[in-house]
This record gives sequence, C-alpha cells and structure tokens, in this order.
Amino acid sequence: MDTIHNGVSADELPGVAWRKSSYSGAVGNCVELSWFDSQAGVRNSRDPHGPVLVVPTRMLRSFVVDAKDRSA
Repeated sequence: MDTIHNGVSADELPGVAWRKSSYSGAVGNCVELSWFDSQAGVRNSRDPHGPVLVVPTRMLRSFVVDAKDRSA
C-alpha cells in the first residue's frame, strides 16, 4: 500500500502491531493503537478488521498528553 489514509481497513495494514492499553477492562470496548511511519492508527478492539483512524503521530501524542493533563 503506497498511501495510508483515514478509514482504511485494518486488514490493509499487514504487519502492523496493535496495542491495547493495560487499563482496558475485560468487557472489550477499547481502542487499540499502532505506530507506523510518521502516522498513528486507532481502531476499535471489537472490530479489528474495521476502519482505522489515521492521524500524524505528533497529533495523537499531543492529544494523549492534553487529555492526561486535563484529567489530573
């Protein structure tokens, strides 16, 4: 795949390692993250073959840091 775009199926990203937060519960309603090139992918753990939200890595890192700061 030449270009990874927002909404691409997770199946079109072979070899991408997905990671679920250690804070995730057993219910299964979690998101999973993956890092590839200069982008990050977010997918629904209940739909591992479904669409992926693709954003620049720096944007996702900024979002996570801001969300963590606001929750403190």
